[in-house]
Amino acid sequence: MFDYREFQQVFPAGAQLPYDRELQAEIENSRNLFGGVLFIDRVMNALGLSKGKFYPPKSDSALRNLHKQICDATMSLHHKYSLLYYLLLDFDESDARTLASDAFSTASGMPKNYQILMKGLWYLDQQMFPKALEHIAHPSLIPDFSDEIITAFVTQKHDDLALAYYYSVQPILKTSSALELLFGAMARTNATEALFFTRTQPDHTREVLFRHLVSVALDHKQSDSAGASELAFLPFESEEEAWFEDYLLHGDGKNLKRAKDTLLIRKIAGDRFNEVSRLRSGGQWGPVLEGIKAGTEGQDE
Repeated sequence: MFDYREFQQVFPAGAQLPYDRELQAEIENSRNLFGGVLFIDRVMNALGLSKGKFYPPKSDSALRNLHKQICDATMSLHHKYSLLYYLLLDFDESDARTLASDAFSTASGMPKNYQILMKGLWYLDQQMFPKALEHIAHPSLIPDFSDEIITAFVTQKHDDLALAYYYSVQPILKTSSALELLFGAMARTNATEALFFTRTQPDHTREVLFRHLVSVALDHKQSDSAGASELAFLPFESEEEAWFEDYLLHGDGKNLKRAKDTLLIRKIAGDRFNEVSRLRSGGQWGPVLEGIKAGTEGQDE
């Protein structure tokens, strides 16, 4: 009968420890990339294994010690299986012929959804982001580590994966930093979608995100920005219109390169010529504004 407490029943007999210097360096590189914390670190911390640095085990004795720590820990059996399963995925990577993780999950009866989650987190730690998404967005899973997952995707320049995860899973984000990163991905991808998202937020958060949308759309450094042209024709509500003008005329947005151009285009598109004539602009817009001003003054006469 299978006994997870027996080291040789969990780890393949005679298998070479996969944590050579190269793999250790790769793991530390990923840890640094994620701000010093891997997803397996987060799982271990959440389950109470927070004293010391357990992963990766750098020797056979370190692996045996980690196995014992997991077995002796006060956590559910499925959680113990999850940690052991993650370690066995490293063995799979070094020797795909053995598929130690499959043998373990079959022998232990580890629930499939736990396997899916841990493999998804393993793929994240391996920086295999598309494969990770296939697992962590699985419908059988309850959202967990969602803020950290969104943060990982966006900071590693995978806006598309962050949005796919969010729309598939619909997690409730707990931190303002994760919300801001998610919204930045939305704003860079689809300004209209981002605008509608702001309207689902509390009033103060809504205004902050709205200004962020304008900033992202007009920032010339953002090569993948939704663009000033799209921003100029968005269906603003009256309060959004007021926020827009205040931000571009009096707020931080006035220093953005295309701020005044976008404001002018929006007013012209909305047939608000009397307001346009009161704006000052040089360059290519000078003759246009003079023409509009002359036209509106002629109508007044």
